[in-house]
Amino acid sequence: MKTDIHPIYRNVTVTCACGASYDTRSTRGTYAVDICSACHPFFTGKSRILDKEGRVEKFKAKYGTRKK
Repeated sequence: MKTDIHPIYRNVTVTCACGASYDTRSTRGTYAVDICSACHPFFTGKSRILDKEGRVEKFKAKYGTRKK
């Protein structure tokens, strides 16, 4: 096997725009991200459906609960 061909795998700190920071390991240096699991709407449960044209109500009216 060849020696000295693998990249250096070191401890790094990933910092989010919201201020959260995570320690992990990577071949890159320390870097910053725009969004993380602490501030992403999907993971925090604060996501909402933006319906400007009434499409959700149209869908519910057309395909909503059917009677047996």
